[in-house]
Amino acid sequence: MPRLLAALLAALLGLAACTGGGDGRGRGGAQAPPTAEGPGDIVIASGRDVTGRNGVRQRLIDAWNTRQERQGTGYRARLVELPGSADEQRSQLLGALQSGSAGYDVVNLDVTWVPEFAAAGLIRALPGGMVDDDVIASVASTARWDGRVYAVPFNSDVGLLYYRRDYLERAGVQHTDLGSGLDWDRLRTLIIALDDRQPGAYDQGWTTQLAAYEGRTVNALEAFASAVPDLELTDGDGRYRATVEELARGIAELRKRSEASYILPGAFRSDEAASAGDFADGRTAFLRHWPYVYRTLYQSFTEEQLAVAPLPGRAVLGGQNLAVTDASRRAGKAAELIAFLTGRESERCLLDAGFAATRASAYTDDGVRCTVTAPRGPSPSPTGESADRMPRDAAGRPEYARRILLPALRRAVHRPRTPLYGAFTQTFTARLGTLFGSRPPSDQDLARALDADLRKALPD
Repeated sequence: MPRLLAALLAALLGLAACTGGGDGRGRGGAQAPPTAEGPGDIVIASGRDVTGRNGVRQRLIDAWNTRQERQGTGYRARLVELPGSADEQRSQLLGALQSGSAGYDVVNLDVTWVPEFAAAGLIRALPGGMVDDDVIASVASTARWDGRVYAVPFNSDVGLLYYRRDYLERAGVQHTDLGSGLDWDRLRTLIIALDDRQPGAYDQGWTTQLAAYEGRTVNALEAFASAVPDLELTDGDGRYRATVEELARGIAELRKRSEASYILPGAFRSDEAASAGDFADGRTAFLRHWPYVYRTLYQSFTEEQLAVAPLPGRAVLGGQNLAVTDASRRAGKAAELIAFLTGRESERCLLDAGFAATRASAYTDDGVRCTVTAPRGPSPSPTGESADRMPRDAAGRPEYARRILLPALRRAVHRPRTPLYGAFTQTFTARLGTLFGSRPPSDQDLARALDADLRKALPD
């Protein structure tokens, strides 16, 4: 059974070349940028949809196209999914937009890319009203750069803690609903209790994504922000602003979280798919992951086995935003399409499908419903089981959405906002890799080296 779970997860998570956190590492060959087929075609470039083939994004686009046909506008939207990892997709988009070789009208950008694409003049400023008060405040700020709105939040993301409720119960833990009061000391206590009372039940207490890619950056920033609550690595203009002492405190927290006594050794080589597979195989009791895996895990686990809680400490905000390219010849209609895809009903559709919605109304207003129907046909599950065994509340939302996901999004912290984010994350990931080597440096030595590296990567 565990291997079956892992196979199921690999099949589904393999779809996530660019997740809500921008952390997928799937590889794919480059493809030539498409051009629009006709004067009314609006081409949307995006990473793959984690809800699968003919997923919710495509169904929303189909709904917009149906509306255009009924109105006789002559416009039609077409989705182009980019292959490869998040970094490879970013490179493809930058190259295509800078060269003018692509007919992209709308691009789906990781929230960390917005400052870079805006500063380079590759996307257009949009009317400020496109990001209204219904958009969660922490999420809305990802759409702006230099005082202007350049994108509209499409789907959001935030780190969460998944755990095996049944493991805790068998170890004699009475309160298995961990709720919002969990911190890292309590998590360590729970892991020690599991080790003492269920020796050999699993390999190590928890796992996450610490391979040398964006997942390591996210996990490290969560540790840094937890150790230094008011930490700002960059200011509002993207200039580096941290101190060596702040970095040392963050490194100390990351070191504690990655202690061999309770983290799965595979975490240092893991991305999203690998860490979820290890959790599904029963190798660990706790998993740090993104919201989209909630639906996937519940295809194989029951509510008696699986639960989710806010991540202890601070969690990093992820997600994607839609922007109109500067080269688009259909900019007005492209903005209209974005307004539809990010509207109240569309966001409820995204939430119901497993994404983290960007609008508060999707979580709190029972009058907002998704009317876009799911595709008919055989189950997309490799096992032939129902594609939706996800727990839902009385209004049909994912059961955890209002009480856990929405508060987590509101409390989430940003990754550094800078047009040089690519240089930042490469530098940050590479230098922190020495912490996981055979001879890790001291906190202070690593902090001084990281400070010097970041001052070069992000000049003030």
